[in-house]
This record gives sequence, structure tokens and C-alpha cells, in this order.
Amino acid sequence: MKIAPDGFFTIGFLVALTAVSFVFSPIAAGVFVLLTGFAIWFYRDPERVAPVGKDGETLFVSPADGKIVEIEDASHPFTGECIKIGVFMNAFSVHVNRAPCAGVVEYMEYVPGKKVAAFAPKASEINERNYVGLSTHDGRHIMMVQVAGLLARRIVCRLKRGAALEAGERYGMIKLGSKVDIYLPKGVELSVNLHDKVLAGKSILGSLRSEC
Repeated sequence: MKIAPDGFFTIGFLVALTAVSFVFSPIAAGVFVLLTGFAIWFYRDPERVAPVGKDGETLFVSPADGKIVEIEDASHPFTGECIKIGVFMNAFSVHVNRAPCAGVVEYMEYVPGKKVAAFAPKASEINERNYVGLSTHDGRHIMMVQVAGLLARRIVCRLKRGAALEAGERYGMIKLGSKVDIYLPKGVELSVNLHDKVLAGKSILGSLRSEC
């Protein structure tokens, strides 16, 4: 199992503490062994292969592991009128985020904010969040929004404007409970419903044909 690079420091630090604690206290060492195991499991980064649409069809895959908690109409200056899908990640989900489709990063904005429970609808408007807008090959605009949650303490995004992404490609993560919103174009044919469980880079959220 691959480990996300964002976890290397934390895991290494816990391994060092475990080694030192064995000298002074076997009980403390046992606790650190458990914490190290949790950290390794939390930062797991399984390989995923994004599905490919048929000729003229664009598939949009989930940007995060978790549960669908929102499907609603929305609007943003970058995307215009769109459909917003919210994917809630709990503390036990894989937290690596992936691109929903191929595209070029044309919009980025970080917004500081609060840290209320990420599954609450208002979290998308008042919590700390990071916007990444993609332009697809056919000129559509897609948005991913990493939303910090009650337990999340750091949003990681490795992208810069102009970066090209493939569908399912890793681009960052959010540590501990959090949510990722995705803004899809109007006319998308949805493949999910509220409360469905999805996997980043693998589960299809919806599709569009080129003539739409």
C-alpha cells in the first residue's frame, strides 16, 4: 500500500518516539505503536484507475472517498450555473483527493474560515476551503473545493495555475474529517444519489456527451 507523502514526517516522528519509548516504558511504546499504525493507515494511498467514457462522452469521477451529502444547484463566477455534489470524508476515509476529469488548472483561490462539521451544508460557505477550477479540452469549467471540517487542520493542494491533470490524478488531501465539493456543468447526467458511498478516482458521479 502506497503512503501519501504528506504523512512521511508524522509517521517518521512516531516511529522515532516508539523507538525511544521502548527504552523507558513498554506501555508508552505500545501506545506509540498503535498511533504509528493508525498514522500509516490514515495516510494510505491506494492505486486507482479512472474509468474511461465511450467516444464523445466525458465521465466525472469522485474527487474524494466518502458519502454523498449534497446534490444541489449552485453558481460560481468560474463555472457559472452548475450542479454541486458534496462528498463527506470521515476520519476513516482515504483522504487523498483526485481530479474528477482531465483538464488544466485555470482558477485557484484559498479562503480562510471556520471549522464547523464538514457534513453541514453551511460548511461550504463558512469553513476554510480551497477552490481549484479546471478547464476541460472542450471548454467546460469544473470546480473542486476542498473544505476543512471540525477535525481537519490542514488542506494540502499541490497544484499551480497552468498545471495539466488527468482524470483520477492525485492533487492533494485534507487531514482528518472534511469534505470535497465538485461543481459540474448543467446538463450532466448524474450517476449517484444522496447517501451513496463513493471512491476517489473510481466512482462515476456523472457524464456528459460532447454535443451537450
